[in-house]
Amino acid sequence: MAWFTFPADNLLCRCLGISITVWFTLLFVFIIMPAVLGVSFGIRSFYMRTLLKIFEWATLRMELGAKEKNQELYKPLRSEPEFEMADIFYFCRRGVESIVDDEVTKRFSAQELKSWNLLTRSNYNFRHISLRLTVLWGLGILIRYGVLLPLRVTLAVTGICLLLVLTTLVAFLPNAELRSYLSEKVHLMCYRICVRALTAIITYHNRYMIFSNGGICVANHTTPIDVIILANDGCYSLVGQVHGGLMGMVQRAMVKSSSHIWFERSEVKDRHLVAKRLGDHVADKTKQPILVFPEGTCINNTSVMMFKKGSFEIGCTVYPVAIKYDPRFGDAFWNSSKFGMVSYLLRMMSSWAIVCSVWYLPPMNREEGEDAVQFANRVKAAIAAQGGLVDLIWDGGLKRAKVKDVFKEEQQKLYSKVLVARHSGSANTRASLY
Repeated sequence: MAWFTFPADNLLCRCLGISITVWFTLLFVFIIMPAVLGVSFGIRSFYMRTLLKIFEWATLRMELGAKEKNQELYKPLRSEPEFEMADIFYFCRRGVESIVDDEVTKRFSAQELKSWNLLTRSNYNFRHISLRLTVLWGLGILIRYGVLLPLRVTLAVTGICLLLVLTTLVAFLPNAELRSYLSEKVHLMCYRICVRALTAIITYHNRYMIFSNGGICVANHTTPIDVIILANDGCYSLVGQVHGGLMGMVQRAMVKSSSHIWFERSEVKDRHLVAKRLGDHVADKTKQPILVFPEGTCINNTSVMMFKKGSFEIGCTVYPVAIKYDPRFGDAFWNSSKFGMVSYLLRMMSSWAIVCSVWYLPPMNREEGEDAVQFANRVKAAIAAQGGLVDLIWDGGLKRAKVKDVFKEEQQKLYSKVLVARHSGSANTRASLY
């Protein structure tokens, strides 16, 4: 049987091969090599400025279109205004919203935007206001899902594969100093590639106050990518629970060449064991500082909630870091009760960009006569003030857990005191009448 090849098939294979070659060449020259060398060509900054101008134009068109539609919708049908029962619904709705919208619940939902960023996940109906906005929104979908998403997935896979392979190879080096040096370079390179996989544009402030070995770095927590945002500028020792699957592979590869701290599920609730391992780590001045997020959960980057006191009981230097994201380009907040990790990362990679600012604050130590809770609150207040965030006393665990019975009992006692005072006041009034 004879085998035949058609010229069209050869041409198609050749074009496909050339396209793949050009694709990976551009990735290597403009993204991977700058990540290895720690330099930037300024492409992401130009991209951010261009997006801002487009968002301004889209918001202006949105406001004009909405104003025109409202004028058509609410044309007066009667010569004289008359009261209708439906007129009070607006005020009822606003009153109920004021009750439901407490200062804790709204910290676990996406931050509201004053302008539209051409994403339906932020505003659902604005794309229908005018034909121009619809065309621009459709073009944005093609760019985000047809160009940016494949590029970012390729970079993320490249960064993770390099981390797995290179950290495993570095672990075989017999010289401890050389192993530590190369491990730091490998981690930095891979983190920088992963940062570019999100088109992250990060501004670091006060870099002269950056951490040193033998301490704990604490930061407010908005998203799992807080880790690579900070590690893009310096290496940390990470603390976390042992996972399985791909995350477990990454953890095992990282710990081979660097001193990270992973706990088994049964060990996480053992406070004494956790404190001991953290204390042993920070006592060794040759090890990198530990990165900790004391809130224990992700908050929507509008506030800082209660810091758990465990990290502040060790008695070492604490390096506070404030992180503030710009929601105009993409909402970085991870609502773990609504989105899984895979769907969340897909949302991040299909956003326009991740833009944030990072501030390094002066090192802080526990003062004389100050307990761990007071020290944690002082650090939290400094982070909130620098990042322009609201300083809240509430526990972020209220995101999932029910209100503790102790808090309910306190409110019941207060209410009973009010009833007793009211009852005694009315009894005295009746006695004076008789």
